[in-house]
Amino acid sequence: MGGLTTDFDQAMDAYFGPDGEEPPVDWGDVEAAPAEKEPAPRTWGAQDLRSVLDGSYKPPQPTVGRRDDGVGLFYPGRMNSVASESEAGKTWFALIACLQEINEGNHALYLDFEDDAGGVVGRLLCLGANPADVLEYFHYVRPENSPSDIDLLDLAAVLDHGPTLAIVDGVTEGMSLFGLELKDNTDIAKFGRQLLRPLMNSGAAVVTLDHVVKSSENRGRYSIGGVHKLNGLNGVMFMLENIRPFGIGVTGKSRIRIAKDRPGQIRKNGLSHSSGMHWYADLVVKSESAEFAEAHLYAPIQRDEEDRQEDEERKRISALKRKVLEALAGAREPLTGKGIEDRVSGRAADIRQAVAALVDEGRISTARGARGAILHSLPTAAPEGDKPPESEVV
Repeated sequence: MGGLTTDFDQAMDAYFGPDGEEPPVDWGDVEAAPAEKEPAPRTWGAQDLRSVLDGSYKPPQPTVGRRDDGVGLFYPGRMNSVASESEAGKTWFALIACLQEINEGNHALYLDFEDDAGGVVGRLLCLGANPADVLEYFHYVRPENSPSDIDLLDLAAVLDHGPTLAIVDGVTEGMSLFGLELKDNTDIAKFGRQLLRPLMNSGAAVVTLDHVVKSSENRGRYSIGGVHKLNGLNGVMFMLENIRPFGIGVTGKSRIRIAKDRPGQIRKNGLSHSSGMHWYADLVVKSESAEFAEAHLYAPIQRDEEDRQEDEERKRISALKRKVLEALAGAREPLTGKGIEDRVSGRAADIRQAVAALVDEGRISTARGARGAILHSLPTAAPEGDKPPESEVV
């Protein structure tokens, strides 16, 4: 034991010195300690209600983005959302708002889980954005992995610019990147805490772009996934209903309806509708070429004759699509176009339009028959997850 004590004493003397004093430290080789994190805000105490009681409280106002008449679109510092079926104009809608903010000298963040910089910035330029302004004010982020601490620092550097608008394009893909389940309300809330809330706390109007279920009958006001997507919003949620398809060289149009307006300052500027979702605007994109498009967010007006006819035609074709599918389901063998028309009542031109739409949607398969005839049948098997519910209205 005496040898062990001697060794220990020698080791202590080597570190502290024979007089027991700690030697000076050379701080030149020591990195500065990281700054302590700011404490989380205290939110469980009772709030001061005097501003509400004395009438000085001002409700949140939609000051980010605007319709053509100047009425705002999104609430800053709040969670907002735009949902629709594919190709109904969600990205056009978001980029119009981005361009409006850029033109006012504000920064905009575009967090993209679906497209790439060429597609998004290309559309922005097509709308007339100044390339120099895009370079200075538009911040495009394309995540390809679950964020590390370094990735979060990179995102924080973007937020240091103080963007007034933060678009999150592709919630489904974003949640997958975080390893979260789309239909799990707990995971949806977790995605909000991990990504969306920090964006919101920066003061930006956060706008998620999301998909809706294909069945209009089962859809209601909900996007794909858990109900928490709607319940967790504290801003506005818009639903886009496509009227005319968008594309190069055509004029596309979608109707913008209000699915939810938590602060209640947007719905009052819309027109009521039998669906319960107020009509707030019409998104119209007139494409002159691949390089230029004119876009508008028109305020709602009382329905004119053209809109009434469009609605009637859409309902008529939808009814015929259902009848065509029923005819094919009841047939013992594939049907020609004439065979379908013999089994479905209605104008031949409308039936052909319904059949063509079903073929384009992948709901009907076609094959060559005898003497060049086109035979129509139902697909033998729809891909898992792409198969519409039996109750779907087409």
